[in-house]
Amino acid sequence: MIKLSILDQSPIAYGIKAPEALQQTVRMAQLAEELGYTRFWVSEHHDAKSVAGSTPEILIAHLGANTSHIRLGSGGVMLPHYSAYKVAENFRMLEALYPKRIDLGLGRAPGGMPIATKALQEGRRIPVDYSEQVADLMGYLTDQLPEGHRFSGLTAAPVVETVPEMWLLGSTNGSATIAAERGTAFTFAQFINPVGGIDAVREYEERFQPSNLYDKPEASVAIFVVCAETEQEAEQLASTIDLALLRLEQGYTSEGIPTLEMAESYELSPYEQLRVSENRKRMVVGDPNSVKRQIEELANAYGVNEVMGATLIPDFQKRMHCFELLAQVFNLKNG
Repeated sequence: MIKLSILDQSPIAYGIKAPEALQQTVRMAQLAEELGYTRFWVSEHHDAKSVAGSTPEILIAHLGANTSHIRLGSGGVMLPHYSAYKVAENFRMLEALYPKRIDLGLGRAPGGMPIATKALQEGRRIPVDYSEQVADLMGYLTDQLPEGHRFSGLTAAPVVETVPEMWLLGSTNGSATIAAERGTAFTFAQFINPVGGIDAVREYEERFQPSNLYDKPEASVAIFVVCAETEQEAEQLASTIDLALLRLEQGYTSEGIPTLEMAESYELSPYEQLRVSENRKRMVVGDPNSVKRQIEELANAYGVNEVMGATLIPDFQKRMHCFELLAQVFNLKNG
């Protein structure tokens, strides 16, 4: 049976403010728990006007206090910006507060424009090696830094008996290779890159080296989902994401996720129509039965049993209904 999870980017639609978007994320986490989703992850973006989440660690802590059992995690912490030791302390604290419920999803993308990266890394003089950061983080979380490590004997507080799940997130085979070599779980972000994901997951599984966290590979795929009562309504809702992705590609500073009215009134150029067609490979769109079929085909193609859905539908009620329909057609509550 396919497990379903949610990646929530706290989208800010036109007409609402960031605090409201974050409250919608809280409600979405509660709904995901009610509906039987496996895990709920939140993202990290910097200097962004169309999404509100900048510090997943803080948001996860709040979500934990407002839910009871669903797994919560980061999708993801952009590790090159930070000290692996501090990230370990953050997630050990979360694990202490919410035992066996925390996922540490890691990425190496900037999560924002170059000016944000410069500000985040201000004062850093030595470039970091992402793979080594991952290894250090694993050592801190398990109290198993290798002998001779430059920080041997250092403990990440608080000391807890359980360890967060560790997932490397990637849209190329680069992160897949590191996940395999270090022995972490891996999620391919098809909602970012529609090309090469199947090969990346296959390479991850073939090259996987057991670690003190995982004795066998564990993989999933993340994709945009637009599910509605009818195909026609799903296409209308997807048009808002089409326009949002176009604006992002074209470098426009967005004040929020476009509304349906904005999308319907926007006249696509021939080139933009081609881009929309290409970007649709990053989505599954349709009525419940169609979306179910597409997700099953996606999971089968990747050889995984977990699919994580993200959506930027600007209307919050429609966004919630998308995941309600998905839960119903997959019979999650009885799964």
